[in-house]
Amino acid sequence: MKKYLAEMVGTMVLVLMGCGTAVSLSCGVDTASVVGTAVAFGLAVVAMAYTIGGISGCHINPAITLGCLLTKRISTKDAGMYMLFQVIGAFLGSTILYLLTSNAGLEGTGANSLQSGVNTTGGLLAEVFFTFVFVFTVLGTTDSSKGAGNFAGLAIGLCLVLVHLACIRYTGTSVNPARSIAPALFQGGDALSQLWIFIVGPFIGAALAAFSWGFVADCCKK
Repeated sequence: MKKYLAEMVGTMVLVLMGCGTAVSLSCGVDTASVVGTAVAFGLAVVAMAYTIGGISGCHINPAITLGCLLTKRISTKDAGMYMLFQVIGAFLGSTILYLLTSNAGLEGTGANSLQSGVNTTGGLLAEVFFTFVFVFTVLGTTDSSKGAGNFAGLAIGLCLVLVHLACIRYTGTSVNPARSIAPALFQGGDALSQLWIFIVGPFIGAALAAFSWGFVADCCKK
């Protein structure tokens, strides 16, 4: 149960700090708000990686959990429980954020939606491709024999900053179903009707990353 609770708290912090920054900075097309939001998500991951990484591995993202499941780093039972508690944590983070914004004259909870000029196919492809990059990085840096060791958390956080810088213009950047589900239910509208994109896309990207890393890792053994 400790590792499940760790995933819950870690995801809560990620959503509160990442989405909270996006709302506070009115993240949009201006460079400052995009950079600030990207850095916030990355720093949240770094902070949680070194806080709960020793307890649960700090997935705080169902896509990462799926990648670990497909590469046989986690059991099916634990994977299911991780995803459940990640979504619960995201709801806690979104609830706190909603209470703050609704009493401060701010709108939204940092939910994902297709950005101006981006159609459904473009948004789905963006989530698939950028989740692939992120989960592939996670699997590689945390590999027991080929990984980055104590620097894994830093590498993963920096990768998430990079992913946000590249992807915000398309979807606001999810690459994490839990991070999208909770804010969308609070925000409604397009965020809710388009929610499937931010569940399906990241899961496809994670599966591709797991397959690709498995192939790379096998090749390195030969």
